Amino acid sequence: MTVTVEPEHTQIRPVTENEVAGFRLLFDKLCSAVDGVVVGRRRVIELVAVALAANGHVLIEDLPGTGKTTLARALAAAIGGSSSRVQFTPDLLPADITGGLVYEPNSGELTFRPGPVFTNVLLADEINRAAAKTQSALLEVMAERTVTVDGTTHRVPDPFVTLATQNPLDADGTFRLPLAELDRFAIKTSLGVPDPDFELLAIDPNGGAGEVDRISPVMRPEELASWSRRLATLHIAPPVLAYIRDIGLATRAEPRLRVAVSTRGLKMLVRCCQVYAAAQGRHFVVPGDVQRLAEPTLAHRLIAAQDYRSTPVPVEEILADVVASVSAPRPQN
Repeated sequence: MTVTVEPEHTQIRPVTENEVAGFRLLFDKLCSAVDGVVVGRRRVIELVAVALAANGHVLIEDLPGTGKTTLARALAAAIGGSSSRVQFTPDLLPADITGGLVYEPNSGELTFRPGPVFTNVLLADEINRAAAKTQSALLEVMAERTVTVDGTTHRVPDPFVTLATQNPLDADGTFRLPLAELDRFAIKTSLGVPDPDFELLAIDPNGGAGEVDRISPVMRPEELASWSRRLATLHIAPPVLAYIRDIGLATRAEPRLRVAVSTRGLKMLVRCCQVYAAAQGRHFVVPGDVQRLAEPTLAHRLIAAQDYRSTPVPVEEILADVVASVSAPRPQN
């Protein structure tokens, strides 16, 4: 089902049940295309696809060789449009990402030469190997979808999403991402080790796993941008909104956390829940959607309190305790 791209200045009508049914089919087609290359990771693929349809960036953390880059490339191929890949290294400069002014000998003028961020899908490989100056250059384009060079602002294509991979922090040559940058990622997830049967398919030289070039696009970039705007109108009842707000308040009252969930994080949880509900064929959000997406959407925004470092508890466990402590709204009779 094709959705008409509507101008940003017009008011978008609420998404209909028929459109939700069409999106569910398209969402399944997208995930199936990627699943044929990144075998045995359907749950992670669906999670990343939810973030992309919510116009959010994705951070994939795992050890080398687990398929992080393959997943990012496969999603870029399935979405269609332009894509570029940047291998992040300690000597990478901001202009290597954003572009910069270049002297033109013929005209004697400085002209702007766009960098790899001027694309629909940016594959930021091993993003935490870059230094802070380069990270800050990426922050503007992730947050504002613009690049400012010499006082002039340049807008990147719509849609623009960053699929970033990173190695665990205890790996050699890695830098901790700034909290402000982490807060710009809609979802953080990991691939993990596949089940033995799926790993057998992955290492089979005749199985087709990892062959990203054989993926055909299942949509156009403008369709993804339009779906993102349309699904933002999917119904979410006031009690469910209050439930999300209460989860945020509970993280701020949790003594085991030094940094709690931001308002931006709660807004992104709402957007992801709307997309996830539509992917399940529903035109409304239920509390179960919130509980399903709370950990991948919120956990990477949290920092544990220093007082608890003697007996460290993962922030994922703290968040699970917080979510369990908040009463979910019940259906009205």
